[in-house]
Amino acid sequence: MTGNCTWRKSTYSGGDSVDSDCVEVAFAQAVRVRDSKNTAGPELEFSVEAWQGFIEAR
Repeated sequence: MTGNCTWRKSTYSGGDSVDSDCVEVAFAQAVRVRDSKNTAGPELEFSVEAWQGFIEAR
């Protein structure tokens, strides 16, 4: 996926430890999710509506 965006680490990721489970989310025209320990790795992309449904279901 292309484009610059600001990534935010989940507060549920267990801190800044290298061994912590880390998820980052970026909000743009779509919602992007990646593993912060592998920032060059694959990303998931969701529509804003799908992400909102996910958040509301938790």
